[in-house]
Amino acid sequence: MSRIPSASSIVVADRISETSVDLTLVANNTTVSMVAFTLTGTVLVHALWAEVTTVIGANHTAAHFRLNDQGATVDISAAGGVVLSGEKAGTMLFREGLVATALIKQDNTVGAFEDAAAAGDNMFSPFTVTKKTAATTTIDYRYSSTDTPTSGVLTVHALWQPLSGDGALDGSVVPPLS
Repeated sequence: MSRIPSASSIVVADRISETSVDLTLVANNTTVSMVAFTLTGTVLVHALWAEVTTVIGANHTAAHFRLNDQGATVDISAAGGVVLSGEKAGTMLFREGLVATALIKQDNTVGAFEDAAAAGDNMFSPFTVTKKTAATTTIDYRYSSTDTPTSGVLTVHALWQPLSGDGALDGSVVPPLS
């Protein structure tokens, strides 16, 4: 006897979306936070990654993601971050570990390969986020630069699904995956 999937299992699969946004880096000898996504409700983020699409200027350090409810911030990856100074288009950043782990950088100036920590482990580290009541809540890309100003463009991506009825990550939403 074959099992027919329930309607709810089909709906959940159809509700997984990818959202992406381009961030033009403009810090001028300072630390800056740039809104990548605006959050409503509660979502499960299956994967969070970024691609350098235009070469990044010198002295681009402490790159990381954080949740910002305009009153408090919570790191999504280690605040010490990763150095992206001079990275070329095609370099990738991945959130692959717990919050204390810096983003993983795969520099495309050399071939790159990375395996999961153990068989059966995910390459990405999923997490949930919830919007603060009556406050704009965002996922920000944060970095420091001593350039005046810095330069470059990142395309930030999130693969996510809503957990609450109003759950969403707003940016430039790609149609749900089929």
